[in-house]
Amino acid sequence: MKPLYDELKQELKRKNINMSFQRLKVLEYLTDNRCHPTVDMIYTALHEDIPTLSKTTVYNTLKLLVEAGLVKVIVGESETRYDIDTQDHGHFICESCGAIYDFSIDLDLLANSDLNHFQINDKSVYFKGICKGCLKNKGKGK
Repeated sequence: MKPLYDELKQELKRKNINMSFQRLKVLEYLTDNRCHPTVDMIYTALHEDIPTLSKTTVYNTLKLLVEAGLVKVIVGESETRYDIDTQDHGHFICESCGAIYDFSIDLDLLANSDLNHFQINDKSVYFKGICKGCLKNKGKGK
């Protein structure tokens, strides 16, 4: 097993969260597929191997993982995506292919004195545009 997967399992044990086979498979999928998947992507990928898996189980598992702080929610234009990387970073969303890319950013530099008396629970930065792969393909079509 991969180190991140093992660490996440241990963290869930420390939080007294029972991991069923289906929950473990969702967690494993997230650690192995860093594509910021949707519920449908996870369900489709796992359903063949786990015919008893329901979308409700995937939703509930993701909710549990988010509440435990092990997964982040990324709200896109038309769908919710999930990110196993909970460290501070930004996202670039390609308006052409829909892919989401991670990039490094120091979110502490975005502090604003206008928010001094606010409680900030989450910081998110995302850029939208056209990824280099789509730009390259677009250039070939000319």
